[in-house]
Amino acid sequence: MKVFAALAAIGAAFALTAGYAAGSTGEPFYGDPPNDHHPWAIHDQNRPQPKLVTPGTFSTPEQPGKPPSDAIILFDGKDLSHWEADKPGNVETKWVIKDGVMECTTGSGYVRTKDQIGDCQLHVEWAAPKDVKGDSQGRGNSGIFLEGAVEIQVLDNYKNETYADGFAGSVYGVSPPAANPLNAPGQWQVVDIVFRRPIFKDGKCLDPGYVTVFINGVLMQDHTQLEGGTGHKSRSKPGAFPDKGPLKLQDHGNPVRYRNIWYRELPLRAVEGGTDGPLSAEATLAKRKEIAATIRQSAAKLADPANPLPELLRLAESLVYEADAATAQKVEQMATQYLDSVKKLPADKLGSKKDDVKHLNSALQYCTKFNILPATFAPKAEVEKIIKEQHWEK
Repeated sequence: MKVFAALAAIGAAFALTAGYAAGSTGEPFYGDPPNDHHPWAIHDQNRPQPKLVTPGTFSTPEQPGKPPSDAIILFDGKDLSHWEADKPGNVETKWVIKDGVMECTTGSGYVRTKDQIGDCQLHVEWAAPKDVKGDSQGRGNSGIFLEGAVEIQVLDNYKNETYADGFAGSVYGVSPPAANPLNAPGQWQVVDIVFRRPIFKDGKCLDPGYVTVFINGVLMQDHTQLEGGTGHKSRSKPGAFPDKGPLKLQDHGNPVRYRNIWYRELPLRAVEGGTDGPLSAEATLAKRKEIAATIRQSAAKLADPANPLPELLRLAESLVYEADAATAQKVEQMATQYLDSVKKLPADKLGSKKDDVKHLNSALQYCTKFNILPATFAPKAEVEKIIKEQHWEK
């Protein structure tokens, strides 16, 4: 284990020097620095990497697709363990499973998830009865209720007109769908939803919430702003939502079938503590301080009198996120000492320091360009002098 740890330390030190080559991507001292509303630099190597997700597969009329690896499965055709009747007291639902799909039966009432679900990517597949009965809202009617409050309409609109804000894919009573791409009755309709709930604080709306909906790969709702919960014959009213709530499926008296239901949780938005997108000045400052502290901690682990450059550059990098007089002073002292040691090298060994000196020069140029260090920063002039004397400009 000690051998592996030593190799890891050597690798980290190498990355922190070799990674500074001018013009390479993912390096520090490269893109525009953080500002008052963005804690990250452009192309910031300190920004967390996206999580690894194995993609699923697409559904076919005969076979439901496979969910992505991080999806939370609500129904996979096997049981209704994630579901209950929409009644107090954890009542067992009267919906049934037939041939691997869940079906609404007469008088069964709404069904809801035991899971409490907030902002999410939701996947649902539904099919209206093959034998057509009724018209308008009386044909293959159900609904997908996000947090039990916002209804995305389920309705057999194949050659079946109704009021526009009640079509399949509508935010019911609020926003008609952009198109009608439904397959024929009895065939499966594939619905994908991105839901962002409204966020209020102290009675003030910070984010009204949005919903994006695709049916059979066709865009229905394009980041449609929510206006509160939906209802029949009643205009929506803006208001706060809980952080999470149950997903509900509607019993509207039609034997609509469902399969392959899953969701993925979405990351926090900036207004609720997320760090992507423009943040408030206070949140940005706090995050920048956190990043700087983490970088300084990592710099301490790189301390090596025989090779001070990795620690020096990492400390300078921390100043990009947070001005700190003690750190700036240490950077100046370390840079001065490092350059003094370079100047003392014999001519036949000086060339071996060319890349390291140029890395330091790039870092100091960046820091002075963006006023992270003063233009009069003494080591900057000294490193430029060495480069010029050695004809290392190219």
